[in-house]
Amino acid sequence: MRAYYFDNLPGDQRLPHSYDPPRPVSVETLEKINVKYWFIPLEGHLEEVNKIADERGYKNKDTINVSKEGLGEVYEEKIKNFFQEHMHEDEEIRYILDGSGFFDVRESPSDEWVRIVVEPGDLIVLPAGIYHRFTLDEKNMIKAIRLFQDEPKWVPYNRSHDTEKNPYRTDYLKTIGVGA
Repeated sequence: MRAYYFDNLPGDQRLPHSYDPPRPVSVETLEKINVKYWFIPLEGHLEEVNKIADERGYKNKDTINVSKEGLGEVYEEKIKNFFQEHMHEDEEIRYILDGSGFFDVRESPSDEWVRIVVEPGDLIVLPAGIYHRFTLDEKNMIKAIRLFQDEPKWVPYNRSHDTEKNPYRTDYLKTIGVGA
């Protein structure tokens, strides 16, 4: 896993967008904002992924293929939606099977973007209430297992004045020691 501060320069979102010189972000820094990470080799991955799912109370899973072939006519719309800054009221947990992409998460309280490169074998958990977005890289393809506590769903709440008052957002900020 590789993480670094996003440079915020205009241009193709699928490019690395790393500062020059780079500003790396450690696993410890990610842990401070409650982002969890594991590397699980592809060979025999299911047992370990299922173990983590059980520990975190996940009962359902599916596989998503984010590519032109996998999403068909809704590809462009989905890519735009994934890259809108948003939060969820559930953890977002993904295990990467193939391809690669970027999860961008907001570091609090700095409000800087941290870009996390995800590749096969990476398992990432974004906490409920964290602002984030996702994009493919230049390979334009990622295949991932998505884990869910209940029925499979993906409900984004785009960042707004209202999301700042969302109880999942305020609980998240309290958990990381920011806010009241």
